[in-house]
Amino acid sequence: MTSAMQRFNEAEKLKDQGKIEEAASILNSILADDPAHVLSHLTLARIYTQTGRHQEAVQHAEKACELEPTDSTNFTVLSVTYQRAWAGTQDQRYIQMAEDAMARSRMIGH
Repeated sequence: MTSAMQRFNEAEKLKDQGKIEEAASILNSILADDPAHVLSHLTLARIYTQTGRHQEAVQHAEKACELEPTDSTNFTVLSVTYQRAWAGTQDQRYIQMAEDAMARSRMIGH
């Protein structure tokens, strides 16, 4: 059986080649086996943001923060995900959520 990291690396290659749906499929299969695979959540957040699936992007970014609440990078990614969700939807609540996530990132980082 292929390890989660090998599968993740394959998904990254596919994503870089523009094969977004194939990459997302592999990442979701990793999460089916290991729901706590943070890198898969973060990458899906990025993929879903790029494809305009903002609610799904937000869910994955939030899950990464839930799984690793002391990693400032996760909260930076969450802030960016919220910012892009706002840009894509004009839902005002994302503005404050982005600011809160960035503040959390800075607090953890110090």
